[in-house]
Amino acid sequence: MKQQVTNADLEAYLDESLSAERLASVEAALRDQPNLVDQLATIAGRQDAGVHSLGAIWRRHRLTCPPREQLGSFLLGVLDPDHSAYLEFHLNQVGCRYCNASVEDLKAQNTAGARESETRRSKYFQSSAGYLSQDD
Repeated sequence: MKQQVTNADLEAYLDESLSAERLASVEAALRDQPNLVDQLATIAGRQDAGVHSLGAIWRRHRLTCPPREQLGSFLLGVLDPDHSAYLEFHLNQVGCRYCNASVEDLKAQNTAGARESETRRSKYFQSSAGYLSQDD
């Protein structure tokens, strides 16, 4: 069953703040329903004229998005259970593209940092191995 496309969905579509799945369903609805294209044009016109809904302002300024440091703490598993549950909801249920991208970036940085650390450790060991193996 297709989900109804609301004005809030169309505003979020214009702000590019829908999850990938929802974005695809809105685009499919726009192809199939010409009246939605007219609604989208009306919303875009209002935004261009400086008229914005509370929801659009909320999404544009990402008021429900946590700071990157909290996302890092979430990945480390050091947040309290309520805060962790909210971030889980925000990432997986809401599907915030910005926060999911930030989480993926943090994971990639962690992986790269671990490789750099291992390389550095190996170089230190190799450079000092000769000194440690000498019998005095």
